[in-house]
Amino acid sequence: MQTPLGPIGVFNHFPFQSTTANISGSKEDIIVGAKKGYAVLKQSTGKLRYIKKVWDERDGPGKEESAGRYWVGTMNDPKVQEPTDEGVLFRLDPDLTLNRMIENVTIPNGIGWSADDRIMFFVDSPTKDIIAFDFDAATGAISNRRVLFHVEDEEGVPDGFAIDSTGHIWVAIFGGGKILRVSPQGLLVGEIRLPTRMVSCPGFVGNDLLITSAEEPESDKHPYSAECAGSLFRVHVGVKGLPSNEFGMS
Repeated sequence: MQTPLGPIGVFNHFPFQSTTANISGSKEDIIVGAKKGYAVLKQSTGKLRYIKKVWDERDGPGKEESAGRYWVGTMNDPKVQEPTDEGVLFRLDPDLTLNRMIENVTIPNGIGWSADDRIMFFVDSPTKDIIAFDFDAATGAISNRRVLFHVEDEEGVPDGFAIDSTGHIWVAIFGGGKILRVSPQGLLVGEIRLPTRMVSCPGFVGNDLLITSAEEPESDKHPYSAECAGSLFRVHVGVKGLPSNEFGMS
C-alpha cells in the first residue's frame, strides 16, 4: 500500500519522552519508565516518585498488557556508550513484583500482543527481526521464541510498532523512511513511505495512523529527510488499532 505524500499531515516537532502508561482507576497519576526505573508521575504537579529503581541507564519503549502488567525495555545510554547486549526486557506486575523476561537485549523497541492474547511480539532493533513468543495471559509467561518477520532493508531497522484490529503489525523502519504492514502469518502486505528516513513509531487514533520521527543524523547527506525530521505524521489507513490497556497497580 503506497501512500502519496499529499494526504500526509505534518504537525509539530517533539522531544524524546520516557514511556508512560495510565494507571487503572487513577485520573491523576501515570506510571513512567524513567531514567532509573519505574516511577509514578503526578500530572498536576509534575512530581516524580520512584517505586522501583531498577536500572541506571536509558529506558526503552514499554507497553501494558491485558492483565495490567507493564513491560519496559532497557538499554545502554547511547550518549554514554555504544549500545551493547546488556539490556533487559522487564515485566512489572500489579503487586510491584519485578521480573526479568528477556536478557541480552541491545536496543529494545516495539512490544505488543495479538488480539487473542496468545502471542507476544517484540523488537530488538539490531537483529532486524520481529520476534514472536507464545504468551500465557494468566501468568505473563512467554515461551517458544521464533522469528515472525525479518526486515530486508539494507539501511533501516525495525523500531516501534502498532497492531490493528485484524492482527496486522504496522512497524516503523528507522533509517528506511517507511512503515511496513506485516500479516499475522509474517508476510509483508503493505507499505507507507514517509518524507524522512528516521521513522520511529506508529500509533492508532481511530482509522488514522499517527507516526513519529526522530532527528536526521546526516542532514548534509539527506537534506530532504532533515526537513521533516522530528515531525508527527498522520495517515488515514481505514482500520482501527487494538484497544489500549492500563497498568493495574494494586
